[in-house]
Amino acid sequence: YALEGSIFVAGAAVQWLRDGLKLIGSAAETQAMAESVDSANGVFMVPAFTGLGAPYWDPEARGAILGLTRDTGIAHIARATLESVCYQTRDLLEAMAGDGANIQNLRVDGGMSVNDWLMQRLSDTLGCHCQRPQVTETTALGAAYLAGLQLGLFDSLDDIAALWQEECSFSPKMGDIDRERRYHGWKRAVARVRSDA
Repeated sequence: YALEGSIFVAGAAVQWLRDGLKLIGSAAETQAMAESVDSANGVFMVPAFTGLGAPYWDPEARGAILGLTRDTGIAHIARATLESVCYQTRDLLEAMAGDGANIQNLRVDGGMSVNDWLMQRLSDTLGCHCQRPQVTETTALGAAYLAGLQLGLFDSLDDIAALWQEECSFSPKMGDIDRERRYHGWKRAVARVRSDA
């Protein structure tokens, strides 16, 4: 059995900063920008460009950047955008916990997983251990493995699973009070963009 959660916009929010707003030249810049400020300074970015996926299922919700002040800079917005990925992931894990899942360790992959700052923030936001594999494009690798299984290069799915290798791991460093305060701010921001708000 498997539980799947759908976030409509994650990496595409960073692409929007680059291509839509022209605030960054490349996605890779976001790590240094996030590290350059102590916090998002109260800014929350809710990337509901196509509505909100699980657990809200609100196709009429719209995106927003909330908490802007005259002190808000591009780095704060970039950091808030990265943090939105973490908060959306926590939303999914909270929903999964409601279905009985108890996730203590999370394996991450994809283009965003190469951002060390984001992976540490994800671990902090979730309060769990996050592992990045040596091959971050795991979807493509998985397709190749399944083709190899069909061709007889592997005897079983267990043989394929044994090939997974960790490149780096991240453990939570944020305290529980800070974690919950930040997540509460996210929930308030989401409530403001909901179509029934």
